[in-house]
Amino acid sequence: MVALLFLIMFVLMILGMEIFASMAVSAVALLILRGDTPLNIFPATMVTGMDNVSLLAIPFFILAGDVMSCGGITAKLVDFSRFFVGSWKGGLAYTSVVVNIFMAGVSGSAPADATAVSSVLLPAMEKDGYKKPFAAGINAAAAVVGPIIPPSIPMIFMSMLTGLSVGKLFLGGLVPGLMLGGSLMAALYWQMRGKPFPQTPLKRSLKGFVLLFKDTFFALIAPLVIVGGIVGGVVTVVEASILAATYVLFASMVIYRNIGLKDLLPIFVRSAVFSSVIMVLFGVIGIFGRILATEGVAESFSQWIMAVAPNWWAFLLIVNVFFLFLGMIMDAIPAMLIFFPVLLPIAEKLGIDPIHFGVVVVVNLMLGLITPPVGGLLYILTKMSGQPFDAVAKATMPYMISMILVLLLITYFPFLVTAVPYALLGR
Repeated sequence: MVALLFLIMFVLMILGMEIFASMAVSAVALLILRGDTPLNIFPATMVTGMDNVSLLAIPFFILAGDVMSCGGITAKLVDFSRFFVGSWKGGLAYTSVVVNIFMAGVSGSAPADATAVSSVLLPAMEKDGYKKPFAAGINAAAAVVGPIIPPSIPMIFMSMLTGLSVGKLFLGGLVPGLMLGGSLMAALYWQMRGKPFPQTPLKRSLKGFVLLFKDTFFALIAPLVIVGGIVGGVVTVVEASILAATYVLFASMVIYRNIGLKDLLPIFVRSAVFSSVIMVLFGVIGIFGRILATEGVAESFSQWIMAVAPNWWAFLLIVNVFFLFLGMIMDAIPAMLIFFPVLLPIAEKLGIDPIHFGVVVVVNLMLGLITPPVGGLLYILTKMSGQPFDAVAKATMPYMISMILVLLLITYFPFLVTAVPYALLGR
């Protein structure tokens, strides 16, 4: 029955149906075929799945990312990043990586970061003579860092599903996120060796830096205020998301004055629509989890995994391969919602730290955002750049390889994930 559930879901996805609709239709079809469960349980389960106050963090973080883009804050972060790396060979490509690291500290959403940064950098890179597929590829790959460096919407989901500390998950992603950024810059350097890439001379001076710092100060401290508030226990995740949205609205409307009252409605509508797509998944996933539980999937899967992976390193290898493959055919959020609660108890039985395991899974699934045929970031950059999907996907391959190397490092050297959260928040 479970095989039929996934078969129906994947067939509907291949036919072009939205993921939440594919999951809902396949679940209802299975309930009808089984005939032992009243269908009125479906709407009740959907309501229960969305009845969690922590979900309020999602629309506010998404709103913060949209406001940063429309309010000119992203452009100021681009200018600040360009001051340091813009004069390098291929400087705008390096700028994309650096500014995504800054953006990661506010929105926690890869699509939001990709849209905000690419709207500024793609026209600039085209003007400077970068090939369009290359520009789209590095902007897509750099946005992967967003949900790994805190705050992170996927890690909020993970905390809600399992009860793991969201603060520790956030901090666990800090070092891996910075390592991913470093790996992208290393891949860019390797890619540009001996090849003609645009290089723009920039006049840099202490006076120029001071003026630029003053202009971008309120944009730069946004991540520190948000992440510091969560880690320090001053605010909850929901309060932090509201703080993020309020802060960037204030900065955009009062300090930088790039947004007026007439601009707010379109921003709110976009953020609400984007948030609703994620929120409805939480409603649908409840019935999925109920079906998997009644069919005994967790127990059967656990027995199979323990048979083929008797130790922790073999288990993590299987998990990496499984989630990298899953990212090719399924969106990150539903993949995590379905499979992570099943795999976490197995990981704990093998002595794997749950925070370490959670971060490894998030990194895996975020890499899925740039793997065809489902990669969400590939579709965003295809639309924004006007380039063919396969050209953008091909352009991300060097960065995918570099990030998989980082994934292997954090998989088999757990202290890269756990050192910071346990040092600051204890075990």
